[in-house]
Amino acid sequence: MKQAVLAVLFFLAASALAQSFPAKPLRMIVPLVPGGNQDIVARALAEELSKNLGQQVIVENRPGQSAIIGTQYVKNAPPDGYTLLSVAVTFARVPGVVKAAAYDPRSDFTGVSLVCRIPQVLVVNPGQPARTVQDLVAQAKAKPGEITYGSSGNGSTGHVAAELFMRASGTRLTQVSYKGNAQALVDVMGGQIAMMFDQVSTSAAQVRGGKLRALAVTSRERSSVLPEVPSLHELGYAGFDDVTWNGIVAPAATPREVLERLHGAVAKALANPEMKKKYAERGIDLVASASPEEFTQYFRAEADAFVKLVKEAGIQVE
Repeated sequence: MKQAVLAVLFFLAASALAQSFPAKPLRMIVPLVPGGNQDIVARALAEELSKNLGQQVIVENRPGQSAIIGTQYVKNAPPDGYTLLSVAVTFARVPGVVKAAAYDPRSDFTGVSLVCRIPQVLVVNPGQPARTVQDLVAQAKAKPGEITYGSSGNGSTGHVAAELFMRASGTRLTQVSYKGNAQALVDVMGGQIAMMFDQVSTSAAQVRGGKLRALAVTSRERSSVLPEVPSLHELGYAGFDDVTWNGIVAPAATPREVLERLHGAVAKALANPEMKKKYAERGIDLVASASPEEFTQYFRAEADAFVKLVKEAGIQVE
């Protein structure tokens, strides 16, 4: 009898929490400097969330140390739903290569929702003899290690895509690390390096302008901004699906009712037709998870897969 009464009281308390949340402004921490894709999408989402939740959602940039500073800040915040973290795929990967990360995405955070997916595109210098992925693979197999690719370092999205591609195609490429993708892309266009994997949102214009040649995208489906470019999946690399993504997470132990309220507001925002069209034109596919639990499972699986890749590929900690 006592347990039944406690269960009823817990249910009533949870219902009251869900109905009253949010009772004050929320903060969304972006662990990067302003201006990049993640920051821009987070600010657009925050604006819509403010309307849907009836409370202001304030975006606060806390950059530093591969997004670790902002991530640790939210990890240590009260698990009440008022402090959220904008994350990208690197959120799930950094702890696998940076010992000082001091957070575990699988235990320190819980998901609110996926926000968007952005395919990467394999681009080469137009003077490169390879005109197709098949050409590139044949060239790489004939001269193992001679083809260079750019990335922004071990564990970066471009590096991981290249590692997965090498494992799928049985080739060996040589990585050239840069401080950021922008300079790597400049060197591909200048012919200093042969190729790289870059987000379609930043490379598409250069492809259309003839400064880069696109060989394939890394999502299972073709990108709407480069519809003529095949996916690696359709070229015979079955199941190849390595995209960059953004999402929203909260500290572990945030109440489920609060997560569901936040998820509903995010899903409503991302379903806005004008917002979806605006970002689709840039190669950014806005899409919410089916539930907070689904997104939690998604980034935990991403973290596990990356740890496995680190061990198998011998990726060194920087």
